Amino acid sequence: MAKIRITQIRSQINRPKNQKLTLEALGLRKNQQSVEHEETPQIKGMVNKVKHLVKVENV
Repeated sequence: MAKIRITQIRSQINRPKNQKLTLEALGLRKNQQSVEHEETPQIKGMVNKVKHLVKVENV
């Protein structure tokens, strides 16, 4: 499976609770923090929910 790097580029302050929980489930706690995940349908769906707050790169 392909891996993707997800980087939080915008703050989660003043965001709906479901978006904050999605960022936390992805492992993103701080601005400019990066995590790597397998590119599964579940992860892609989570990224799609917060696509305006994160940057995604193929690894």
